[in-house]
Amino acid sequence: MSQHRSSPFPQNLQLAQITNPIPPLEPPVLLLAMDTAGGEQEQLSLAAVRDALVREEDSVVFALIERARLPRNAPAYVPAAAGGPSLVEFFIREAEALNAKAGRYQKPEDVPFFPQELTLNLFPTKIHPKVLHPTASSASVNDAIWKMYFNELLPLFTVDGDDGNYAETVSLDFACLQVLSRRIHYGKYVAEVKFKDAPQDYSSLIQAKDSNSLMNLLTFKAVEEKVKKRVEKKAGIFGQNVTLEDTVKQEGGAVDSECKVDPKVLSKLYDQWVMPLTKDVEVEYLLRRLG
Repeated sequence: MSQHRSSPFPQNLQLAQITNPIPPLEPPVLLLAMDTAGGEQEQLSLAAVRDALVREEDSVVFALIERARLPRNAPAYVPAAAGGPSLVEFFIREAEALNAKAGRYQKPEDVPFFPQELTLNLFPTKIHPKVLHPTASSASVNDAIWKMYFNELLPLFTVDGDDGNYAETVSLDFACLQVLSRRIHYGKYVAEVKFKDAPQDYSSLIQAKDSNSLMNLLTFKAVEEKVKKRVEKKAGIFGQNVTLEDTVKQEGGAVDSECKVDPKVLSKLYDQWVMPLTKDVEVEYLLRRLG
């Protein structure tokens, strides 16, 4: 049996029963340029990648807002008796296996948390052009994302409590993990575009396996500050409680000043985890790029 993920919660709580372990499939985001005949060209542009990353911000914010509706529900994260997996691990293993059978995880930005559990898809799927280096495209930081989400992020935007809705809880956790993983692993496309734009700047560092210099070359503080401010603003807008009462007057209605998720949590998420982990993906990708 494969090794279980460690749980950040106490060991003496009982495992809840799971129902309906089928999350909705999310639509893909096309990063490829289109030729005049409407076909896909095997090329990327930094502008297209950045547009995709901005759209992913919306998905991240909405996923956290949905999860914040429920309390922490700690029993969902406690390993079962006799060494069995926790509910959340069981759910995600089963959900990823089902997603894979339907044809998911065929694109480099869709990275499963339990790849060893997956089987070949059972239905015909579209063949996507290969725009990334084949050796480098398998770069993954999902272990770090898993630990970050359950140990660091989840306590920041959920309230302590237990309402018994464990199946819905882990379904929403899965949605959060998927969108965070996809956003972070878009770093592969960022790295590929930057490498192709200036191979002379990267090749010597890659050959020297100089991770620190690669990280410095990939870091743009001014851009990162803009991203932090933008996701914080989005959380403030998307998370408003809209009413028809005169709380804060705006055209078309009123808005409660209290947000469903503290906007500063989104800023912190991107500052401390999303952008650093994205750059980790970029560095890992580049170190394999010449292989």
